[in-house]
Amino acid sequence: MSKRCVCIISGGMDSALSAKMAQNEGYEIIAVHFNYGQRTETKERECFSHIAAVVGAIESYEIDLPFFAQIGASALTDKSIDVPTGGLEEGVPVTYVPFRNGIFLSIATAIAEKHGAEALFIGVVEEDSSGYPDCTEAYITQMQKAINLGTKEETRLEIKMPLVALKKSEIVEKSLALGVPLEHTWSCYKEEERACGVCDSCRLRLKGFEKAGVKDPIMYS
Repeated sequence: MSKRCVCIISGGMDSALSAKMAQNEGYEIIAVHFNYGQRTETKERECFSHIAAVVGAIESYEIDLPFFAQIGASALTDKSIDVPTGGLEEGVPVTYVPFRNGIFLSIATAIAEKHGAEALFIGVVEEDSSGYPDCTEAYITQMQKAINLGTKEETRLEIKMPLVALKKSEIVEKSLALGVPLEHTWSCYKEEERACGVCDSCRLRLKGFEKAGVKDPIMYS
């Protein structure tokens, strides 16, 4: 039986590259996407479909998680909290969704166990990200231990985070080198038609393209 992995694909640049790297490592890909009431849910879902097709996913899951909106506490899921546009803040930003990656990894693990997958790819980036506590290598490593303790004995999951130490400019360069369709990726926290260009995520993306010396193929307002 060929080796299988689960790829968490948000529709963003990082997870798209992570999935492409999984494909290049010879994995059969089970693509997983989460609709959690985020402001750009429709656009992210559209990008996910493109990326899943590009990496030849043998199976795709779109999981709806409406409870994130009920919990709120994040500018991404609570419309009464404004998405900051003034540049990167100190500490954990208001766009942090409480324990999002922990919940995503738990659900992806259930899918991996069902399919007998041996790896789980997640596009977390530590150094150049927005300061989210659930995007760190230390956290993901501990999560892997917990997952393997709480699953069947024959389940041996490795959580791969191939981008964790990269800068955004390196992610842009690697994506271009591997043929990731960056025109079908979305980073904006606020808008779905044209990216705002001023939220933390847009700023990080634009800075990455600028440092890589390449023009971003998506439209900005």
